[in-house]
Amino acid sequence: MWNIPKQLWLILAVALVVAIVKCNFASANDKVKVDNDASPSVDPNPGKHKEGSRTDDETIQKEEEAIKLDGISVSQMKELRQKAEHHTFQAEIFLRELISNGSDALDKIRLLSLTDPQAMETKPELSIRIKADKENNVLHITDTGIGMTKAELISNLGTIARSGTSQFFKKFSEASPQEQQDLIGQFGVGFYSSFLVADRVVVTSKHNNDTQHIWESDAGSFNVFEDPRGNELGRGTTNFLEPTTLEELVKKYSQFINFNIYLWKSKTVDVEESAEEEEKKESPVEDEEGKVEEASQEKPKKKKETKTVWDWELVNDTKPIWLRKAADIEEKEYQEFYKSLTKDYSSALAYTHFQAEGEVSFKSILFIPERAPSDLYRESMKRNSNIKLYVRRVFISDEFEDFMPKYLSFIKGIVDSDDLPLNVSRETLQQNKLIKVIRKKLVRKVLDLLKKLPKEKFEKFWKEYSTVIKMGVFEDPGNRQRLSKLLRFQSSNHPSDLTSLAEYVERMSERQKVIYYMAGTSRKEVESSPFVERLLKKGIEVLYLVDPVDEYCMNSLPEFDNKKFQNVAKEGLSLEMSEKTKQRIADLENDFSETLKWLKEDALKDKIEKAVLSQRLTKSPCALVASAWGWSGNMERLMRSQTYSKSQDPTQEYYMKEKKVFEINPYHPVIKAIKQRVNEDKSDPLALSVARLLYDAATLRSGYLLKDSADFADRIDVMLKSALNLNPDEGAEEIEEDAEEDLPPIPKEEPIDLDTYVPHFVKDDEKTKKEEEDKKEEHNEL
Repeated sequence: MWNIPKQLWLILAVALVVAIVKCNFASANDKVKVDNDASPSVDPNPGKHKEGSRTDDETIQKEEEAIKLDGISVSQMKELRQKAEHHTFQAEIFLRELISNGSDALDKIRLLSLTDPQAMETKPELSIRIKADKENNVLHITDTGIGMTKAELISNLGTIARSGTSQFFKKFSEASPQEQQDLIGQFGVGFYSSFLVADRVVVTSKHNNDTQHIWESDAGSFNVFEDPRGNELGRGTTNFLEPTTLEELVKKYSQFINFNIYLWKSKTVDVEESAEEEEKKESPVEDEEGKVEEASQEKPKKKKETKTVWDWELVNDTKPIWLRKAADIEEKEYQEFYKSLTKDYSSALAYTHFQAEGEVSFKSILFIPERAPSDLYRESMKRNSNIKLYVRRVFISDEFEDFMPKYLSFIKGIVDSDDLPLNVSRETLQQNKLIKVIRKKLVRKVLDLLKKLPKEKFEKFWKEYSTVIKMGVFEDPGNRQRLSKLLRFQSSNHPSDLTSLAEYVERMSERQKVIYYMAGTSRKEVESSPFVERLLKKGIEVLYLVDPVDEYCMNSLPEFDNKKFQNVAKEGLSLEMSEKTKQRIADLENDFSETLKWLKEDALKDKIEKAVLSQRLTKSPCALVASAWGWSGNMERLMRSQTYSKSQDPTQEYYMKEKKVFEINPYHPVIKAIKQRVNEDKSDPLALSVARLLYDAATLRSGYLLKDSADFADRIDVMLKSALNLNPDEGAEEIEEDAEEDLPPIPKEEPIDLDTYVPHFVKDDEKTKKEEEDKKEEHNEL
């Protein structure tokens, strides 16, 4: 197996070796040439002029040196290139890298001009210009930056390990930190991404301290020579390669570069006729007798014609407002930036603009869309992050799936950091530990924003995003308490308004120790549940959890504000009672001891865990209560409805087969009657039948599913007969069937000749087709 040194993986990452890709790019159909082209015009093949460099004694020797990549020879490069053909690369990043290098060079000359005012005399403008030459299949990228001398071309572009920016940082170590941070990235590495789309790269550069030189390479070797055309650039650098959709890439990756980026574009305009054509039309005309006819006093309206013109167009017209102070930015500017960033027609519901410092420093603006996206709850869909990561105003990626947790995936915005690396590892930032630090701070800022939303805005937010916030409670343990403060539920306190947990706790009496809640499919269901009867009678507030995710959410919350939660459908409900009430209950338990034992051991044997007197029932005769760690009826129903749940899941089977606690209301007349019959005769068949019927009814009332619905229906039938004083064993009256000979005879069918048989639907089709043809013919005649 071919042994690749560790250093080569760095090379593979930026795909320096992929000089084998030859891309053709489509642009506008017009091929109009203009003489007033403001861009530098450089021969597509300047290498043919390199003989001119022989006039310089220092460059008389042709410099064709092999590119040294940490000791890798050209032959090794070719072998590595062949292996790289089987890999896919993100080729479009080449433009981002080259523009970043141009911005880097512009920062250098700007910084140099602070100490040397004459540095920018030859070219005062600081900009980047991009022009595609379709005829020669060349892309020109021109910046008016600091440029490179011949020695710098060899040093910085000839060896990938070298970096012009790194050297420049050393030279200007005395500059302010902010000025140094404006220098983008590592020059050498990013430059080589141009070989992702080009077979050959030519760099023409002019430095103030040297003549204009040309560097060219096919990724295997490079040449450096003096430009025989002299100084055409003034100062700066031009790169030639084959383009893609330039405008889209500039706006995607380099929209917020500090300097203007211009693109050479064509556009159609309506222009009036030229003066010469107008004079020809207005000149006097002689008639046959030699008389001169004067032109009409009324001048005709000038005609307009459509022409295609070419000009420079500013591409990065949106400026990075996150670099400004939040106090200086108006609401309208934030909303315009949001629409530009997200392509959303609606305004943002809310936003936060902040600067974070510490282990990693960054600036960010985060937005909450007014409406939730349609795919917000689709787990199967792979979505890009709505957070765009920039490093020193250069777009890196929006493909960090873990930049925001799932429950906050709807948040949109930008993060711009100066502390993240912008070199070959920019494609592998996903593994950078600083990303996790940024994520943590972003989540905290979003939760803080939600907490401070005005009531009216929060109600709009909750209507759109309530489910994902509840999901966040059991998905994000680290922020569980913060999320709990955002939760809103229906409550017995008000027929329609939602309440927060903090508001519930504020309304609690001093004697109440827990927060009560009841889960179900609707408010009507939970309000009529037997589990809330006594609580509502005593005036104790109960939270109504009617969203399918609510009970999952509440099971993940151990407590809120030092108050534990109590599901009223589960075992463990304990209400405050006076000593007199406690004594009365103790007497009732003693009085019903035989009945409770009979229910557990005889009537409902193998169906219940135990039978107890209930503290929660006032109207209903009985209820089926889950254990403290078991599933309520609502939870069991949800688990059964999970289409992706395993049918043989042992955990699910355990919870569904778990026996429940059978609670009875000692004050209900049916329970009293059963007690009386059991005390008289434990084998009373009516008491046994009623007890089983009560169990089935309690199963349904408590939200569980009956395992044997047919048996339940039979017992209902028996009870109805008993109520009507009918014999329970009496069945329906039998009706004698008609004799078989009285039935009409079945008509005999004639045998079918398969050779001549035509099905009726074929006949119908042919008939319909003929009718349509007749109508068409009649229409044609008319």
